[in-house]
Amino acid sequence: MPARAGSLRLDTPVKFLKGVGERRADALARLGIRTAQDLLWHLPHRYIDASTVTPVARARVGDEVACVGKVVAKQVSPTRKGLRIFSAVIRDDSGVLECVWPGQPFLDRTIAVGQTVLVSGPIRFYHGRQMAPREHIILIEAEGESDPLAAGKVLPVYPATEGLSHKIIRSLVERHLDELVPLAPDLLSDPLRRSLELLPLAEALLAVHRPTSLAQAERGRRRLAFDELFDLQLTLSRARAIARRGRSAGMRFELRRTLTTQLRESLPWQLTDDQRRAVADIVADMTSERRMHRLLMGDVGTGKTVVALFGMLLALENDFQAALMAPTELLAEQHAATLTRLAEPLTIAPELLIGRLSAGEKAAARKRIAAGGARLVVGTHALVQESVQFQRLGLAVIDEQHRFGVEQRSALIGKGAAPDVLLLSATPIPRSLALTRYGDLDVSILRDRPPGRGTIRTALRTEAQRERVLDFVERESAAGRQAYVVLPVIEESERADLRAATTMAERLAERWPALEVGLVHGRMKSEERDEVMRRFRANAIQVLVATTVIEVGIDVPNATTMVIEHPERFGLAQLHQLRGRVGRGGSDSYCVLMAGDDVPDRLRAFAETEDGFRIAELDLAERGMGDLIGARQSGGFEVRHARLPDDEDLLARTRSLADEIIEADPVLVRTEHQRLRERVLARYPRAVEFFRTG
Repeated sequence: MPARAGSLRLDTPVKFLKGVGERRADALARLGIRTAQDLLWHLPHRYIDASTVTPVARARVGDEVACVGKVVAKQVSPTRKGLRIFSAVIRDDSGVLECVWPGQPFLDRTIAVGQTVLVSGPIRFYHGRQMAPREHIILIEAEGESDPLAAGKVLPVYPATEGLSHKIIRSLVERHLDELVPLAPDLLSDPLRRSLELLPLAEALLAVHRPTSLAQAERGRRRLAFDELFDLQLTLSRARAIARRGRSAGMRFELRRTLTTQLRESLPWQLTDDQRRAVADIVADMTSERRMHRLLMGDVGTGKTVVALFGMLLALENDFQAALMAPTELLAEQHAATLTRLAEPLTIAPELLIGRLSAGEKAAARKRIAAGGARLVVGTHALVQESVQFQRLGLAVIDEQHRFGVEQRSALIGKGAAPDVLLLSATPIPRSLALTRYGDLDVSILRDRPPGRGTIRTALRTEAQRERVLDFVERESAAGRQAYVVLPVIEESERADLRAATTMAERLAERWPALEVGLVHGRMKSEERDEVMRRFRANAIQVLVATTVIEVGIDVPNATTMVIEHPERFGLAQLHQLRGRVGRGGSDSYCVLMAGDDVPDRLRAFAETEDGFRIAELDLAERGMGDLIGARQSGGFEVRHARLPDDEDLLARTRSLADEIIEADPVLVRTEHQRLRERVLARYPRAVEFFRTG
């Protein structure tokens, strides 16, 4: 039954709120809304300001605009290629505008004549002026409803789900807002809040849900972002304290300058400044009494492997073993080949342990590892099997560490008494985010690419230029080089408006009978996929058609061209990882984005830089912080309200404030911190292990 006036609490199940009931409660649960507090903190993901809406008549070709109008006509029409297009004509006081949604005929069931809709997207010219909306929102269902924008107010738009429109959510929030806001405790002291120029919590909640201006909504969001980052930094500060305590009993290596010096003198190139700094960081960690737990983060092609090798050789100098674990057999083989080449002047050969070895080969490798004869070991998760025993493991290196679960990483580390740990990542992350996402690690960053790498030229091309692009790929491949063609889907039936990998592979094989065309995608068995990749690496395949399974892949220095279909379907960081598959050798390489006629600004920005960290910042601004933080392997540290880089000042302030509090009260048991402890654990239940008392 609905909650009575005065009986409402923040932990009241949402199904008992007026206007909800069992059916809507199930839909709200899909959005993570299970209690009254969840509803209060379900914030708008955007706002519609009446002053920013463009009259239909003033929407010019090439502009990106938002328009509001009544639907006066609609239809679904097929094209000659079988694509079905939904179109609707909207009208406001100034004129009419056609809106088209290629490949989305299902919208005919949700958009109706007589509705008032907001549409936003680029204006183009195709048999007249039309918009291809990136977003649409139904503002008024039928005649007689009041227009929420008519009074010039700012309209909050909430994340919605099937069967529960943003309008219903907005009405539920509005209905209960005045009763819920006073129930939310404000845990910031007035002096601290004023010093940070933050709103009181009650004002902030009203500002985000019922703003009178976009500036007011932003002030409200900043206050909620502070609380969110504060809770996260308290958790990470406590995790750092535990990690420091757990690493205090690490082994102390001596820098004997035998193998490490031999490696430095044998390298045919000079280390970059970033590599030298990273090596110095690792040496300082390993020669201290504190156990190393460091993340080496470097853009594609910045030379992480050779930096890791210096650490591994330092362990070997001290009569310990070193192990490198990679997420796939292909990557493990690649690392083994690279380390073999680098360590050959030192007469050291790595031991390779992967699943595809014969039973006899694996047994022999395990025996050498257990006896200490295999000093430098490279493998996959096969390294963490119970049958694998190290005689004296001193350093564990884990490549693409985010692709391993916490248990797998811990299993490798557990093979030694207290080995130092070096984590490698080729995914560039802005430093501000790295300090949050990897708050319990020391971080070294590689930005500079070693000399001898070819440049990568990125080009944007339209459908009209397709034949010229394919002719270029053919010429490059016929000249002895290799190419990738990357698509977002596997089969045509997945999305009618997207080219698909299987169809593309068939067409290219017909077009280029003199070239061997291969295909890899995520539905193939891993053994089959790896075999295709090995053939591509050996140049038995000249053109490889692929989905994003190659995003983190092997080095093929001979691959100099990449064509990416439908690049608008990929995130910027993902595009950068894909582009990093070429440019691995000394030849100039090319990345061609088949971007269509309407090129988004984000793709233009991507094409203008090769700096992975700059692209990560663009990606962060586009996707928001929550998506990236939420991917953390060790638990759901999700950030929903904070935005980087906009909130970097809040991040820095919450980090220092959290460190002060955790140093004085490690598990938040003091009276003045108990409500803060409750809020942290309510937001991050998995953090309970960090704050156990007793």
